[in-house]
Amino acid sequence: MEIERKYLVSEKDLPVDLESYDSHELEQAYIITNPVLRVRKKDDKYILTYKGEGFMKREEHEFPLNEEAYKTLLGKADGMVISKTRYLIPEKNNLTIELDVFHGELNGLYLAEVEFENEESANSYVAPDWFGRDVTDEGTYHNSTLSKLTDKEAYELVEKTKSSVY
Repeated sequence: MEIERKYLVSEKDLPVDLESYDSHELEQAYIITNPVLRVRKKDDKYILTYKGEGFMKREEHEFPLNEEAYKTLLGKADGMVISKTRYLIPEKNNLTIELDVFHGELNGLYLAEVEFENEESANSYVAPDWFGRDVTDEGTYHNSTLSKLTDKEAYELVEKTKSSVY
């Protein structure tokens, strides 16, 4: 079970020492989006992920893939391939902020996610000052939804998001 909250972040509010944190290069695409069936390349690892329905809390299962299987499934993906750098920023109470800096068609979009052990912790979480609006319950910012955008729609969403981070 995945329990997480998601926030927009403004470029001007990004941590100045971002490159000092551990990070991963991610490439991911969606075979289907409801329920979610995703393929992901995380650095040099390949993963198939199933995610159930929901926003803050939803079922999630991951399965390892080899490179050949990943490339085959990637060719069956519907929509754009999402590329991003994920920075792992330590947070209080042994939590980790996963800050996604998007590339390509979604360049200029910044999302922070925090995963929790239980719903109580998620509901009582107080976000740091540099986070923008909580978009946990906004399907617009699910990666599976983002993957369906055309280049023009992606550009328009990024521009709109820049002015509505708070």
